Amino acid sequence: MKHFLKIGVCAFVFLFAALTGFAQDRVYTVEVLQVAAVAPFQLTYDFFVDELAKNGLVQGKNLVINRAIIDFDLEKAGLWKKLGVLMRIKSEASRIAGLKPDLAVTIGTPATKYAKDAIISAGVPLVFTNVAIPETAGCKSLTEAGPGFTGTTLYMNIRDALSIVKLAFPSVKTIGIVHSDDDNAVAHTEMTKKEGPAVGYTIVAKQVAKNDSIEPALHELIDKGAQAFIVPLDTYYGMRDNEPAKELAAVSLEKKVPVISFMHFKCPGAALYIGSEFTTMGVLAAQHSVKILKEGVSPDSLPILRQDDLTIMVDTSVLDPLGITMPLEILQLSKSVE
Repeated sequence: MKHFLKIGVCAFVFLFAALTGFAQDRVYTVEVLQVAAVAPFQLTYDFFVDELAKNGLVQGKNLVINRAIIDFDLEKAGLWKKLGVLMRIKSEASRIAGLKPDLAVTIGTPATKYAKDAIISAGVPLVFTNVAIPETAGCKSLTEAGPGFTGTTLYMNIRDALSIVKLAFPSVKTIGIVHSDDDNAVAHTEMTKKEGPAVGYTIVAKQVAKNDSIEPALHELIDKGAQAFIVPLDTYYGMRDNEPAKELAAVSLEKKVPVISFMHFKCPGAALYIGSEFTTMGVLAAQHSVKILKEGVSPDSLPILRQDDLTIMVDTSVLDPLGITMPLEILQLSKSVE
């Protein structure tokens, strides 16, 4: 009897060790999809990967990440809404659905909006990030995504942001916004136009194609009274090695018109930055991903995450050439631009 008991104990120990070893040896697969190869998305991705590693999911050991980037430059007109770009997104979504990875991650609104249904329908959990307004990507609300997915949002209260702008530039009454057809940019611009009057602002806006130079639109809005410019969450400003942002910086310096960026990434010529940080988006997306992969949590049960407080940054090197002195209240609340 003792002999059989010893055999049973040994067998149990062996089985436990085997199962434990199997769990440790499991390799998770993650498919990442984004539209546009822009630096802010890269920043989010880098911090996403770093945060996964901090939680025991390391590329080359127990994690494989495949990343697909649909670049605007592949389209002659540069407009992602064109049929060709939409077909690319749908095609990548079908590919991911067929692979059935452990997790899919979409970066940005277009990738999330047009890829999520095919991926979720295949039973693949999905985490999105860098979406400005979740509802525009097909979410139920600002805090709840829907069946099969969750994510992180760059959402910020525009009225609060404009109140900070008012404190920083009290003499400004009219603000200009040049934007593309990027979903985030359109949503940001519409919200700014809606909230502007409540803070005492007139908002003038101009939409451009992604391949267009920004200069004609800037001068048009200056002629309409623009005393400052806001950079919305728009991939347009990061394209062609930040060419639109650099052109905006040149006009800003020439006309002594300050630039406020609602996009927390180094924007040439911007004096003030207000918003959520792309690094935070990557970290939060990774935290959700860890719960889904390692703990088996359903994405349905995870709320959409966002940065708790807006980050304010001031680039003091831009202020002197513009002849601007930033109020002490803003300087005390802000971080310096590295």
